[in-house]
Amino acid sequence: MQLFYAPDIVTNPLLPEEESRHCTKVLRLTVDDTLMLTDGKGSFYRAVIAELHPKHCRVTVVEHLPQASLWPFRIHLAVAPTKNIDRMEWFLEKATEVGIDTVTCLNCRFSERREVKTERLEKILISAMKQSQKARLPQLIGMSDFNDFVARPFEGRKMIAHCHTPDLPLIRSVYRPGEDAVILIGPEGDFSKEEVELAEAHGFTGISLGKSRLRTETAAFTACHTLHVLNQ
Repeated sequence: MQLFYAPDIVTNPLLPEEESRHCTKVLRLTVDDTLMLTDGKGSFYRAVIAELHPKHCRVTVVEHLPQASLWPFRIHLAVAPTKNIDRMEWFLEKATEVGIDTVTCLNCRFSERREVKTERLEKILISAMKQSQKARLPQLIGMSDFNDFVARPFEGRKMIAHCHTPDLPLIRSVYRPGEDAVILIGPEGDFSKEEVELAEAHGFTGISLGKSRLRTETAAFTACHTLHVLNQ
């Protein structure tokens, strides 16, 4: 069954405008048809349409179905957005399908993009969440300064993927299954040496993602997927 996103369904039994339009104009559903909803906070809801409207369909929730946690650890990727935003969107889509908790857009010295439209990226996350039948929407944090970010406290393993040092350890040599993890992924021009040194001073461990030189979005997805593989 197709999944709809209604973040306020607990307190407001109306579908958002985009979801209402999809119900009425695309799927042509009718009153008393059954829908499956998610609030993006960890729960599914079975509901029936009580009132059709192209901007605000009213529903009646008939069943609450909490989704059990799909992974017992937290993944936070801090990524320098790519110049071609389509590549960043690709990463967000695929990481959501595989499983990610938080994505921060990182502003680095050699960043190719200094601004992002979070509204567009949020839509990518919502679509991927629904497509992959998940009940929890990843948190998206807009542009954050590198120096400020690495100074913040984080629980779990802190890692930075870079190419300045040869023979860096792979993730599997640094990360222990079950740990929360935050991984920094730099722009195409990599992090500056000063940024790497600052991150290491704040407890980040340098890691390699393999012998191949990867694009930013490929590196970010590889890191996310590797953490899931190591936890299987």
